Amino acid sequence: MDRAQKSELVEALKQTFNETSVVVITRNLGMTVAQSTNLRNKMRDAGASYKVSKNSLALIALEGTPYASISDMLTGPTALATSPDPVAAAKVAVDFAKTNDKLEIVGGAMGDTVLDVNGVKALAELPSLDELRARIIGLVQAPATKIARVLNEPAAQLARVFAAYAAKEDA
Repeated sequence: MDRAQKSELVEALKQTFNETSVVVITRNLGMTVAQSTNLRNKMRDAGASYKVSKNSLALIALEGTPYASISDMLTGPTALATSPDPVAAAKVAVDFAKTNDKLEIVGGAMGDTVLDVNGVKALAELPSLDELRARIIGLVQAPATKIARVLNEPAAQLARVFAAYAAKEDA
């Protein structure tokens, strides 16, 4: 890799660090290509990304970003999981680490807040942004549904009374 390619990679990483909501640092302990591909696909499906990069280049890219405080975690064979959704990358990484002992969660950060392994696991247990949006929509729709039911109930009661009278007269 020549100097120009390294500077392009550093700029791409810096842009990623400035646009992301969460960074999860993982350690790869001999994952196969198929396992790495599987993890990348799961990350992509969740709207996250998973990149293996040289620690020296990642350290340069971290300078001047909100995630500069995680630089001491970049030792050994590490990879970075990032996502705009604060929960997606953590959730996929933790779920994958449960089924694959060759992936270790080192830590991470949410903006200026540094997370240890337990912090990343706690973050992974939170509902995703889409799940929260669905819950809010459900909460907003529930009162409207109840109002419609209350407004329709007197008419339904009248219809049942008329039906009862009609059935009584027919009998």
